[in-house]
Amino acid sequence: MAKILVEPIEAYALSQTKRAKTLFSKVGIIGCGKEGQNIARITSWHGMEVIFIELNEERIESAIDKISKELDLRIESWGLTPGEKRAIMSRIKGTTDYRQIADCDFVIEAIRSDEKTGERSIDARKEVFRKVEEVVSRDAIIATNATTIVITELASELEFRERCVSLHFFVTSPEARIIEVVKGLYTSSEVYERVCTFVKLINRDVIPVEESAGIVSVRLYVTLLNEACATLMEGVATMENIDKTMEIGLGMRHGPFKSADIIGLEKVVKWMTNLHEEFGTQKFAPSPLIRRLVRAKRYGKHVGHGFYRYDQDGKILLEESAK
Repeated sequence: MAKILVEPIEAYALSQTKRAKTLFSKVGIIGCGKEGQNIARITSWHGMEVIFIELNEERIESAIDKISKELDLRIESWGLTPGEKRAIMSRIKGTTDYRQIADCDFVIEAIRSDEKTGERSIDARKEVFRKVEEVVSRDAIIATNATTIVITELASELEFRERCVSLHFFVTSPEARIIEVVKGLYTSSEVYERVCTFVKLINRDVIPVEESAGIVSVRLYVTLLNEACATLMEGVATMENIDKTMEIGLGMRHGPFKSADIIGLEKVVKWMTNLHEEFGTQKFAPSPLIRRLVRAKRYGKHVGHGFYRYDQDGKILLEESAK
């Protein structure tokens, strides 16, 4: 009887160094506030590993908890199963160490506004870009989710500026199937095409945008909000009816006042201020009504009071809302 030869199959397996790496196999996110959580959830939903960086363990736990609760809402509306949620959450990790994003091939900066001033310092963003470039590979793409700060300025001090790009995920409607993608002065065509591929992989359509502060969505929205405030202050209609007119009459998902509360008025004021400084046009200057609410720290839905007042479940209390 012939002797059976047994050889270990491990010798024929691909080594870790030879194994092909999947495009966008691991995505890094710097900052996991409302925007970062949205990006993390959508990216992980579509099968990619996500690692986000936050300032401390408390914020990491808070971000993961909020992502988990958002997925629970999907389960309640039959848009997700508990098993799918567990798979999504298993692909999301948080850390305070930039070295943990070294093997990411795509890193998105999404730092939050200062809670006291609403400031989003461009110097802070540049520092984030420098820290990311120090640890990631030469081929990794570095992006920002900024809207009123142009990517060319953010990338200007990096060694490999051609790998930087800007893209905008929508906060007011996280499931919106579009993402604005901006090619900066230094951005290479190859990098831009790769980012467009990423957008398609997460089931979104690309809206190509030329570099401009405010891109498309923010420039149009803040102008609408200012005009809505003027209409309200002139007594033309109530806040609720202005929102209803835009929602039912023109098909907006949320009216201008509800949208502002969802975005956060401290953030909206910063958008307006940046655009006013950039273009010098009065239409972008924050309405006195918005400034008054921000001074009163009525920032919107996330604090329970903005244009409207909200209960603990985030539902509007019309009888107690701003008039």
